[in-house]
Amino acid sequence: MPSSPTWPEVPHNACVVVPVGSFEQHGPHLPLDTDTQIATHLCVQATTNMENVVVAPPLSVTASGEHAGFPGTISIGTEAFATVIVELVRSCDWATGVILVHGHGGNLAAVQRATAILNSERRNIASWWPHIPGADAHAGHTETSLMLAINPNLVRIDKLDVGNVQPMSELQHDLHTQGVQAVSANGILGDARSATTQHGIELLTELTNNLHAFILSAYQQWSRT
Repeated sequence: MPSSPTWPEVPHNACVVVPVGSFEQHGPHLPLDTDTQIATHLCVQATTNMENVVVAPPLSVTASGEHAGFPGTISIGTEAFATVIVELVRSCDWATGVILVHGHGGNLAAVQRATAILNSERRNIASWWPHIPGADAHAGHTETSLMLAINPNLVRIDKLDVGNVQPMSELQHDLHTQGVQAVSANGILGDARSATTQHGIELLTELTNNLHAFILSAYQQWSRT
């Protein structure tokens, strides 16, 4: 399908894939739209040559309340974002279903709330979350490696730094009650200094293949019903 289709060019049985990111601090070295860039890149790469897929514009201002206090962070909150998801999926009744491709873990509560409503309405919705064993939590080695592979010109190499490297299990309470600023002055949860382009390329290849398989499976399941 063309990259910018007109409505008659959209297959009647298309599946809609939506990149879901955020606009929030990512340490002193990564851009505010890091999550959105990663989610969008994965969507585009994973759907190459998939004729019955429409990649929607990314949802780039979402629920980022845990990053409040850092200049640049913009958030609409969990309740509002859940409503956005519900209305977006309802508007896609012309499609076989909607797949949300996530780049920001802070949206989980909103996604769960919206999915429960949409499931009760018997609408087809699925969520894909990246699974990277051993990944650090935020703006550290993992995300920095991914951005070095996607858009290296936007990574401030001279600003690479280490943040709080404690396990997430030890940080969860303070993160949920006080936000990232309470546990990391520079906004990093991990160590960005060890990031490499090669590791980013390897991660992108694995994630792209995983997402492609997920989209194909969901589409086939919905097409049979």
